[in-house]
Amino acid sequence: MNESIIAEMKKVLELQKQLHIQEGPPSLQLRKDRLERCIAMIKKYQEKIISSLQEDFGNRDPVMSMATEVASAIGPLEYAKKHVSKWMKPEKRRAEIAPLGPLLGLMGASAKIQYQPLGTIGCISPWNFPVNLVMAPLGGILAAGNRAMIKPSEHTPSTSNVTKKMFEEFFNQEEIAVFTGDPEVGAAFSSLPFDHLIFTGGTAIAKHVMKAASENLVPLTLELGGKSPVVVGKNSDISSAAIRVMQGKTMNAGQICLAPDYALVPKEKLDEFVKESVNAVSTMYPSLKDNDDYTSIINEKHFERIQSYLDDAKDKGAELVEINPSDEDFSQQPHYKIPPTLVLNPSEDMKLMQEEIFGPVLPIISYEKVEESVDFINMKERPLGLYYFGNDKKEQEFVLKNTTSGGVTVNDVISHVTMETLPFGGVGSSGMGSYHGYDGFKEFSHAKSIYKQTRINLNKLAGLVPPYKSKTDKASSL
Repeated sequence: MNESIIAEMKKVLELQKQLHIQEGPPSLQLRKDRLERCIAMIKKYQEKIISSLQEDFGNRDPVMSMATEVASAIGPLEYAKKHVSKWMKPEKRRAEIAPLGPLLGLMGASAKIQYQPLGTIGCISPWNFPVNLVMAPLGGILAAGNRAMIKPSEHTPSTSNVTKKMFEEFFNQEEIAVFTGDPEVGAAFSSLPFDHLIFTGGTAIAKHVMKAASENLVPLTLELGGKSPVVVGKNSDISSAAIRVMQGKTMNAGQICLAPDYALVPKEKLDEFVKESVNAVSTMYPSLKDNDDYTSIINEKHFERIQSYLDDAKDKGAELVEINPSDEDFSQQPHYKIPPTLVLNPSEDMKLMQEEIFGPVLPIISYEKVEESVDFINMKERPLGLYYFGNDKKEQEFVLKNTTSGGVTVNDVISHVTMETLPFGGVGSSGMGSYHGYDGFKEFSHAKSIYKQTRINLNKLAGLVPPYKSKTDKASSL
């Protein structure tokens, strides 16, 4: 079975590459048509997308799925469609060379950048937002004039099958092809000689993808994750900060690459932050076990992984605050749900301080001086996101200036990812490359430099045309 899928992947890639050369860059009209078909496709299949997500997760709120997998998937496509004509125009640059500087332009020289499609872009999408994280990069991929091959996650089989079905209805394989399958298929997919490959997922798997891609020197965009910190400033509104942090932490049960992974809170405000966090969760989720609003953990493996973090923290003496408003028994349940849990002042040797949590667990570390929080963040790998709460501009500037992260949201969490006007991507172990909006268009394009020379032979004028000896003798006699 896998052998036939792998053979088909190779065949489709070869076909797409041949057509890319034969047909050349697609017109503005065709690019808009492909984007429009994606939009129409999602609208037609939105109910099936939502129901398939419910089936894969066991329990996932339809309203959240509509917002994060339908509306948020259409947004980048609409934005790309609106702006692609502008993006496609050559980007003028000044023609300058020392020692002439801008005089070169006055002499008739010109310089510009022409953005060209790369060809075929491979896209490996994750299970946590399996539709959104196909469509979000696809806006830039299609606007740039590329074709695409997609490998959705095997952990969401129902949604992956719907994804394959809807693309097959709206696109032929010459434009966009979807291949489902197990990790063996995924490994083979990542080893194909794409013109570019974007992977969204965990760091450990990313290393294998990067190694496989390197065999063909395939350039990569890696959107990973890491331990995204929250810094609660000294003068922050604790109630507002707690509400917004816990909204982000409980959305999709914390199964978000940008979910706040741990919070740094002033020592004198720790108790208040804990209290307000409990209140925030209790208001949003008066019950949990049978509440459709509260998402299940994707599968048993991840459930046990998160539970092992909690067991490890407890065994090592951490204080755990389980937020269970209705005091429900989770030892027997139809789905893999874990109540939101705060872990107070955990030690560094605990698993939840070493690994990305990707679940509804929030370690909270107290600090006395804001410098301590910055030092703590800088001891760890660079995160995908960083969140600062507070109104002290000097303190805010200090935190942002002295830390490095993929992106930042001030006085909220996660929200910077919704900005199509800002590049989205990681740094260091949280990823490489970026996309969204114009930055996505450029990420999936080749920026071809084009220089037009003056009528004047500048090399001859500068004495750089042979024979050199006569020029040297003349210069030495002066």
